[in-house]
Amino acid sequence: MQNNEIAVIYGKDPKKMVLELLTQINLGSEWDKEATIGLKPNLVVSKKASSGATTSPEIVEGVIEYLQQQGFRNITIMESSWIGDSTVKAFKVCGYEEISKKYQVPLLDLKKDKTKIVKVKDLDLKVCTSAYDVDFLINLPVLKGHCQTKMTCALKNIKGCIPDDEKRRYHTLGLHKPIAYLNKALKQDVVIVDGMMGDLTFEEGGTPVEMDRIIIGKDPVLIDSYVAELMGYDVEEIEYISIAAALGVGSTNLSDAVITEDGVHNKGTTTIKPSSKVARLGECVVEKEACSACYGTLIHALQRLQDKGQLKALKEKIYIGQGYKGETLEGLGIGLCTSSFSRNLEGCPPKAKDIVKFLEEEC
Repeated sequence: MQNNEIAVIYGKDPKKMVLELLTQINLGSEWDKEATIGLKPNLVVSKKASSGATTSPEIVEGVIEYLQQQGFRNITIMESSWIGDSTVKAFKVCGYEEISKKYQVPLLDLKKDKTKIVKVKDLDLKVCTSAYDVDFLINLPVLKGHCQTKMTCALKNIKGCIPDDEKRRYHTLGLHKPIAYLNKALKQDVVIVDGMMGDLTFEEGGTPVEMDRIIIGKDPVLIDSYVAELMGYDVEEIEYISIAAALGVGSTNLSDAVITEDGVHNKGTTTIKPSSKVARLGECVVEKEACSACYGTLIHALQRLQDKGQLKALKEKIYIGQGYKGETLEGLGIGLCTSSFSRNLEGCPPKAKDIVKFLEEEC
């Protein structure tokens, strides 16, 4: 498979589909059988893949089965869930403990991993050593929306290869630049996108959309460019894609891409339409360097208030984010970072039900 190639398969059996794709591209044919291989799924939260949040265990099982059939034995599943959730719990809830036992493949919680500093231009980036040191990194993101960056796929999924304190720092840096720079520091060799069931609104799932596809390629920038257009965005709307391309991580040139499709929808690409729910709900939020976990929880709470018919009664803006640390302001602050506001709900992140209760009292 060349860097400008993208292969897409449609169907209902993710394990069978990924096995077919990997056989088609002859993955690993040039790799040393003693090479260390890291599998990086998206287990951002402790929710099953049916929620639209996490990578299907059937896809990961298919990848492991294929690699072991080719003679590879040094395989590790590695991940770090988002701030506020447990990777160990996610491994269990998402079905990865069973896979680990069945195939004798270890699970590595990167929250507990050692780190090293990698410099990219003007940024010193802290990365998890185990992810950095593997010979080959296979990225297994979910095709889904994101409440701050519009979408998350190949490039953003690598954010799970950094420690929690670094995740917080990325939000102070504006997310897009550090995500792009991280992909310059940490090379992924193959991208296998889980497009079976994704949430096109929230990265933490809850409103899943059945898409029945798996996408594979070597260039994460090209993959993300393709996915952005599938979701109805211009590539330029997802800032980190263009930044990564400028750094030489990959190409956004879809006109030169060789895209092959196979399966039940092989008569043409099916476009996926994202929801505009986040944008509408976010109109009452003033966000400054907010972490995704905190912001996403707030959006969920606002949706619940809207469902109750109470959101329209809220006449004030809501403030959230690390950029408000230490600021003493009049207004509604959500999260620990706005603890100096006149009215504040603490938590890191706060629970959606607590936010609902807090805002109901203000309506």
